[in-house]
Amino acid sequence: MNKKMLIPIAIAAILVLGIVLGCNWFFSGAGSTSYYTQVDNTKLSQVSPQGAVDLSGNGGMDHSYTLTSYDEHGNEKDVTFGTSRELREGAFLCLKVSPLRGVLEWSEVQYDELPSAVQEHYAVPASR
Repeated sequence: MNKKMLIPIAIAAILVLGIVLGCNWFFSGAGSTSYYTQVDNTKLSQVSPQGAVDLSGNGGMDHSYTLTSYDEHGNEKDVTFGTSRELREGAFLCLKVSPLRGVLEWSEVQYDELPSAVQEHYAVPASR
């Protein structure tokens, strides 16, 4: 191979590698932040009727919540995410939030699992 062909091939290989690594980072959820919130069903909205075409960008979920959430340092942010059902009133959630993709996943957690800076924003549940 002559040197004139090596440069474009090297540039193409670097671009392909960059695209592969960028896609891997994007879809892996790297760079996501945990936010904590408490379910408030007055903040629940119906996204679309069952069987309708989903144009909301809500991942086909029927329900949407926009809840005030806190990161591990207690910094506040309103976070919107979709669910397939109404969640348990008063439940605490940990939301994994990506800067570009939004909420990647959520799970219910106990009050004791909340960072102390987050616990300051919520009352201690009576059942403790």
